[in-house]
Amino acid sequence: MADKLAPHDRIFCAFDTTDLAHAIDLASNLSGVIGGAKLGKEFFAAHGPQGVREVSKAGLPIFLDVKYHDIPNTVAGAIRAVTPLGLKIVNVHATGGLEMMKRAAEAAREAALKAGVNVPWMIAVTVLTSLDQDDLDDVGLAGPISERVVKLAELTQKAGLDGVVCSAQEIAAVRAACGPEFKLITPGIRPNWSSSDDQKRIVTPRDAVAMGTDVMVIGRPITKADDPVTAAKRIVDELS
Repeated sequence: MADKLAPHDRIFCAFDTTDLAHAIDLASNLSGVIGGAKLGKEFFAAHGPQGVREVSKAGLPIFLDVKYHDIPNTVAGAIRAVTPLGLKIVNVHATGGLEMMKRAAEAAREAALKAGVNVPWMIAVTVLTSLDQDDLDDVGLAGPISERVVKLAELTQKAGLDGVVCSAQEIAAVRAACGPEFKLITPGIRPNWSSSDDQKRIVTPRDAVAMGTDVMVIGRPITKADDPVTAAKRIVDELS
């Protein structure tokens, strides 16, 4: 999958903000420069579907990063509600289980058909990149991170979803388990010239592509730069 994407299409910028005007400005400036924008829980809690519509007007594809995790009926209802927004990607937590993920995928397909929009990539989160092995041990989840990520990825594929969110360090193992067409979304990406912030399992954009990722989520190296467009272009150039 990864080799079919142009360098700029691989990059989704994390708009970690509740400022609607700022998000719209970022989207307008980055449209055509990168592959899309990731709008997270902070933004969605502040502005809801209408905020997503406003940002979408810039023409930048949207990854709605809400990580739904609840009983199957509730998650299916939530996916059914957001799919008509015309999203590129939306996600759930793989730890919600097989039935929850199946229902989410079905809801996305049904809602997209009814609304006349493309079916979004349904992606499941495996293990958050802010967590390391000690963190998993602290909450009673035994076993190496890589094994847990692969197990959740296999469950996600069984449920009929398009792919998973995982750190670049697990890409090879997930590819081996789930095949080349399974989509991998990789957060925790930091260019050499930026700080690691709160991500513990990180790699550079070039390394992530070499490992085989499809889409990278990059936030602060772009959004906190003096010139976000220049920063984004610098990353695209490095990938080229």
